[in-house]
Amino acid sequence: MKTLRSGFETKYAIALVNLDPTVGSEIKKTRPCVVISPNEMNKYLNTVVLAPMTTNLNKYPTRVSVKHNGRKGMIATDQIRTVDKTQIIRIFESLTKLEVEKRKKWKDTVKILNHHSWTLPAI
Repeated sequence: MKTLRSGFETKYAIALVNLDPTVGSEIKKTRPCVVISPNEMNKYLNTVVLAPMTTNLNKYPTRVSVKHNGRKGMIATDQIRTVDKTQIIRIFESLTKLEVEKRKKWKDTVKILNHHSWTLPAI
């Protein structure tokens, strides 16, 4: 079995992760998540940055559609979090090249939005 704990470089891997405990509207329970931290971090740190996956197919601008184990789902990039590697139960396959490109396209859109100068109206 592939494991992040042994230094396996797994950016864009799909991992089964225990996300509990949670607070409020955070995505809960044990579920597949996409590892989004760079391989250099995954190799040396005891934590990993990931985005949970959900079968809720609502089209939010922060969700990226994927298919895993024959089921359609979404990567919830609005729920990105850092977890200890001990919360990783299992590593599955990685995202396909097409799914990685969709995620990168979303990431580029966010960069463009963040570089705009937003000002609040005077009160």
